Amino acid sequence: MNLVQCEIPELLSMKSYPKQLFYDGKLDLLNRVKISIVGSRKPTKYSREQIQKLSSSLSKNGICVVSGGAMGIDATAHTGAGASETIAVLPCGIDLRYPLVNKNLLNDIQKSGLLLSQFESGYSATPWSFVVRNELVVALGEVLVVGEADINSGTMRSVEFALKMGKEIFVLPQRLGESNATNQLAKEHKAKVIYDIDEFVAKFSKCQNIQPLKKDDFIEFCSANPTYDEALAKFGAKVFEYELSGKIIIEKGKIFL
Repeated sequence: MNLVQCEIPELLSMKSYPKQLFYDGKLDLLNRVKISIVGSRKPTKYSREQIQKLSSSLSKNGICVVSGGAMGIDATAHTGAGASETIAVLPCGIDLRYPLVNKNLLNDIQKSGLLLSQFESGYSATPWSFVVRNELVVALGEVLVVGEADINSGTMRSVEFALKMGKEIFVLPQRLGESNATNQLAKEHKAKVIYDIDEFVAKFSKCQNIQPLKKDDFIEFCSANPTYDEALAKFGAKVFEYELSGKIIIEKGKIFL
């Protein structure tokens, strides 16, 4: 474990610049374009799959993924990006592993990515330290992506930090009754919806060649009249996008062109 000696410009957006910041791993990841991803500890299958695709595309195009090392959306974001392309901010000392279920993931990030913490060795996570961790996660990213969240969830504290910092917030398109908080953020124009992962990644990537998903693949898939759940699991947000545009019809749980 080492003490960060240089100033990190992104952290000037915090209410108070960290008095101390410890790290273990590749500190040069802080020089990369960074996107922060947060969300529910118990996300739906759809949200996990979309965050996996998003974080994977970000890392393939030179963008570092920042999250909090927690279960659910955090772990999915780290895993999708790959241990060497992600920063995990901890609510405890870097020598500890919280949550313990993510021990192997955090160990991998320590070896090839970057662990950060404002807390000294041996410090156990507390309700207050989670708040401190969340603010740091939000500050590091150019924007904040909320994978899934319910009203009054802990994730909304991160949203509050993003709004105070003037950060753009992005959310996944969700069905009514699911992820009520992100739906509300979009409704109130406090967040933008990611309808196309490639377009989102291209906005922040410094790479010249974005690796796109084949847009015609979805129509070809739907020509066989798959079930709604099958299409949602494979293509995610495209189901909503194409349904809203009238390109597909959903009847009795199946999709038709």
